[in-house]
Amino acid sequence: MAQADSLVKVYAKASPVNDSTYQLSFDIKVKEGWHVYGNTPSPDNAAELITTSPNIVFKLETVKFLKEVIFTSKANFQKDVLFKKANVFEGPIAATQNFSIAGFQPDTLKGNLVVAIAKGNEFYEQEIPVSIFLANGKKAEGVEILLPTSATTPPLGACGEAAHDSKESSFWTVFVLGFLGGLIALITPCVFPMIPVTVSFFTKRSKTRKQGIKNGLLYGLSIFLIYVLASVPFHLLGNVQPEIFNSISTNPILNLIFFVIFIFFSISFFGYFEITLPSGIANKADSKSGLGSLGGIFFMAITLAIVSFSCTGPILGTLLVGSLQGGAWALTSGMAGFGIALALPFTLFAIFPQWLQSLPKSGGWLDTVKKILAFLELALAFKFLSNADLVQHWGLLKREVFLGLWAVISLGLALYLWGKLHLPHDTKGAKISVVRKLGGILAIAFSVVLVMGIFPKNAGYIKFLSGFPPPSQYSLFASPGDDNMGVHANVVNDYQKALALAKDQNKPILIDFTGWACVNCRKMEENVWTDPAVSSYIKENFILVSLYVDDKEMLPVDKRFKYISKAGTEKEINSVGDLWATFQAENFNQVTQPLYVVVSPDQKLLSNPVGYTPDINEYLQWLQCSVAKGK
Repeated sequence: MAQADSLVKVYAKASPVNDSTYQLSFDIKVKEGWHVYGNTPSPDNAAELITTSPNIVFKLETVKFLKEVIFTSKANFQKDVLFKKANVFEGPIAATQNFSIAGFQPDTLKGNLVVAIAKGNEFYEQEIPVSIFLANGKKAEGVEILLPTSATTPPLGACGEAAHDSKESSFWTVFVLGFLGGLIALITPCVFPMIPVTVSFFTKRSKTRKQGIKNGLLYGLSIFLIYVLASVPFHLLGNVQPEIFNSISTNPILNLIFFVIFIFFSISFFGYFEITLPSGIANKADSKSGLGSLGGIFFMAITLAIVSFSCTGPILGTLLVGSLQGGAWALTSGMAGFGIALALPFTLFAIFPQWLQSLPKSGGWLDTVKKILAFLELALAFKFLSNADLVQHWGLLKREVFLGLWAVISLGLALYLWGKLHLPHDTKGAKISVVRKLGGILAIAFSVVLVMGIFPKNAGYIKFLSGFPPPSQYSLFASPGDDNMGVHANVVNDYQKALALAKDQNKPILIDFTGWACVNCRKMEENVWTDPAVSSYIKENFILVSLYVDDKEMLPVDKRFKYISKAGTEKEINSVGDLWATFQAENFNQVTQPLYVVVSPDQKLLSNPVGYTPDINEYLQWLQCSVAKGK
């Protein structure tokens, strides 16, 4: 049984025909006054449908429909308010359709009824969830997610306690990145010219210098609050599931959307068009602004945020998607840093208006900054495409292809800075400054380094980029069994297999909670795990299990199950990533990656889990301490 907004109700059942084939029957009822559409060909192209008949789409990929849907009542071709003429079902609808299931059959088959309904000029295409019992099905085996209590109680040793501050340090890292983003936004054509104009407005309208300073401080505080408040909805979102932000940041569809958006941003920054919010929004905010009240100053700040959106939007978008993995508080810290950087000059110049004389004049250099940002946005766009490619294992952007694209973008930047590549609003024949020439040399040098780094023997040249290109094992030159961390023995990607090996070899398990799209994970693998002392110590003393929390590969049908968390929330475990993300959250109350956990063969926690630890000696000491506590 299912219903949607009380407009449509559907009852569906599956009757066995043989061991693997069923006859699907479903009945649809719509609210009085509403009607359901059937297949209606387009009058311009009979191969296209402008409305479609109701049908059920199953989520299980092994389902195959054996014939078309058969409706007991026929849709009538008649006049229609929306489509002039269309096939319309009158009254309740009953239909049947045969389907088969290859391989394992679950006890419950889930899907969506897709139906187009209308009443007058109101039209909805709805997807209504349905759940159907299968008589020949079996309950999925699932996997035991919760570890024994000994694996989640305080560890045998105090190793790694200092690393508990890593979350706090990551917040400060995002804050600094947000602050830098705000400083960059200040020198864009949309914001920089606003500084003297806005400060002059304050100083001229304020009756006393004291009032001018007060208004400037309130204006800066308002800018800060606007950007911090923009992160509040993400705190509400984070209460749904603790790993929601990791799911969002590694979702392939969302990463493809981010890819398209950043391409869009870069084209805008190149000068081909301007991104602006609807003028009505800016006009409404501006009409409420003024110095008459605190509210007026706040609306002045909102007006600035709206007017400058064409330049700040791409920078904020970068900050948003870059900090999602850290959760809502990481995003808030980043937005706070951005707001402080953006508010600082307006506040300082309001307090010290004489400083305005030292500001450089607006000019072509602002357009140059904007176009440099366009090249950076273009490079970031391919990072999001790479994220989607990695978690889905499409093989589109292997490491060498990614580095090659970045090298071409860097070369394009060099040609632009030298005046060889002309973009909209550029003046042909304009004199190229020394700063631009030096910037072009740096861009060429970066491009050369990227090309050199394409070859495995030169991987050391681009270690400073660890985490941005795909991992070294995701390579055109890779062969089966290669890895990127120098740890070639006792490496598995399944916890139960690791546990069996640990018992057989009497070694502790080093659990590596990682992700295909995790930047800090790559930094650890390529900069810390490749250290000879760390690499040999892991090989000799641990069974290493790397669990990818963002892997979208589907589990076998008989291993998919519904899990009720310790907090009482329900979650479908369908993919490899679903399994290991839940495994991490439920047992160790942490959802960030990387996370390193050491347990004994009898699953006792030997030390405090640690996160990103770029200091090689500190990480090695933690490994050694963990092993010592297990003896």
